[in-house]
Amino acid sequence: MAETRDVVELILRDHRKMEDLFRLMRSVEADRAAALREFADLLIAHAEAEEAKVYPALKRYKNIDDDEVEHGEHEHEEGNEALLALLEVEEVGSEEWDSKLEELVEAVTHHADEEERTILNGARENVAAERREELGAAFWEERERLLKDGCGDIDNVRRIVRS
Repeated sequence: MAETRDVVELILRDHRKMEDLFRLMRSVEADRAAALREFADLLIAHAEAEEAKVYPALKRYKNIDDDEVEHGEHEHEEGNEALLALLEVEEVGSEEWDSKLEELVEAVTHHADEEERTILNGARENVAAERREELGAAFWEERERLLKDGCGDIDNVRRIVRS
């Protein structure tokens, strides 16, 4: 388990890791394909774990806006679609790669910004630390299970996008 069990901190840590992977995917000096594979696994595991273990619990709190949580789920779908489009690009570093990477960065960055300002701040203000730790443990366990299964595989991303 991570050093912290607070679900807010765990989610924020993933957001920062995604930003680091975006930087690698932009750099001609990095193994961009490897960074994309790691990013794909992380994005899918993160979003699926949030939707399975965190969002349903947060909807039960009257001071956390259900519409924001549902909007977060919709933005996960947009991120998954943008991820699939980049995974389907044949040549790393091509103009198409750069264009699809830009779309992915925009979708994920927009979602992370909104989630941090709304859902996560709502959790900070309205969910007791002990409950945030319980949610963090459930989130982390699901996230790790998905990562172990290679959830960012292109066929799995296609399945998720089509469902």
